[in-house]
Amino acid sequence: MPRVLLIGKSGCHLCDDARAVVASVCREAGADWAEVSIEDDPALFDEHWERIPVVLVDDRPHDFWLIDPDRLRMALQRSTDR
Repeated sequence: MPRVLLIGKSGCHLCDDARAVVASVCREAGADWAEVSIEDDPALFDEHWERIPVVLVDDRPHDFWLIDPDRLRMALQRSTDR
């Protein structure tokens, strides 16, 4: 299971921006990440269609729409400090 999950869809410019942030921050932190599309999963679509992109950290909601790299770095650091 990846530490960070990006939920989005194709053709979404905010998802493209979020992907770049997630990839960069996870590379720096040495954290695994994955991406899933709401277009491939009806349950994800029903839950998240209004908020994409959505980022989960350690399977918990972290952020949506605009993903702040500093906030993501802090979340990854906090969850490793436990």
